[in-house]
Amino acid sequence: MRANILGLLALIFGLFACREPFDPEIPQQLTSVLVVEGYLDTEGLESELRISRTVPIDAKTTFAPEIGASVNLYSESGAAFSLAEKVPGVYVFARDLPENANYRLEIVLRGGERFESTLIRPIITPDIIDAGFVRDQEGVEVYVNTQGNEAADDFLWTYEETWIFRPRIRTIYIYDPATRNVRDRTQAEQISLCFKSEQNPDILLETSSRFQNQVVFRKTITEIPVGDERIQERYSILISQKAIDAAAVKFWETLKRNTEDIGSIFSPLPSQISGNIKAVGNSKILVLGQISMGVIKQRRIYINLSDVSPWGYTNPIFSGCVVAEEPVRFPAYQSAFASGVEVPARELMEGTTIVAYYPTERRCADCTLYASRTVPDFWKND
Repeated sequence: MRANILGLLALIFGLFACREPFDPEIPQQLTSVLVVEGYLDTEGLESELRISRTVPIDAKTTFAPEIGASVNLYSESGAAFSLAEKVPGVYVFARDLPENANYRLEIVLRGGERFESTLIRPIITPDIIDAGFVRDQEGVEVYVNTQGNEAADDFLWTYEETWIFRPRIRTIYIYDPATRNVRDRTQAEQISLCFKSEQNPDILLETSSRFQNQVVFRKTITEIPVGDERIQERYSILISQKAIDAAAVKFWETLKRNTEDIGSIFSPLPSQISGNIKAVGNSKILVLGQISMGVIKQRRIYINLSDVSPWGYTNPIFSGCVVAEEPVRFPAYQSAFASGVEVPARELMEGTTIVAYYPTERRCADCTLYASRTVPDFWKND
């Protein structure tokens, strides 16, 4: 959602554009709008509430977390449930609560400003009937099938992607400055297998009553073009399905329309996009956000390279990566490898003895320059 909010700011600045250079003074209230986003699961699944502020288009960062806020969820009976700040601006919730009650979220910032939501009624989200993918000439389409009902007609989907990232050249060797020699890497030192993860910024909506028997068939979650690095070896996607009410649909549709039609003078400004959270005691304080509650249904699928081959993956960051033709022998290990710019990639054998190593640039062999070597807790290899 942060990317979508930035789109709103782009529109604001665009409205001031002209043929002559012009540096408009944008009111501070429009360049530092509080943004609250989240869907709180009511069956104990850890879910997140993100609180941040919009930033000017020319800012060096795209995320300005609101830290140190006091966040509490109150039931109609008066019971309070606090949300803890896990990382700056991200407040986590993991409670099993009755869905047949109403709740209200309250946020108090460090400066004392108070915000609260309207009453929220949780919705029990129907199961994901199926999730899968199809390969076509353009690439891979990931989809879900589900069915709505009277209580859950509208859906919002989010997803998280994780994939294996490999360097162009793989090596099991490392230069050890303590011994000034080359040795095998330990598991903790391996640089040939890493993982990348991303959360999607898209707004994926659908109304099940538009279809016969409220069956949503093959709703596209994402499309992966041929050659994309995400399926260079093994890819995983966790799809989260969330039922939302009519007010939330209106908010997300407005935001989606704005981000897809950025620059139009008819697109709504932040102050015109209503949500279900407001400032308490000062209606002039702008806040953007829609908080929903309910049961989140999830499905994870994996896609292997063998499932979609031929794929034709190439990565321009590895352009020019080769193993050098001239080997480095023992007396020169320190001068060749101590700086870390180059690493030993291949061994040169004489009989059964390694007598030298062929080097390559670290950028070509070290996946940790681009991703994390920590294996995700959920990862399965088959």
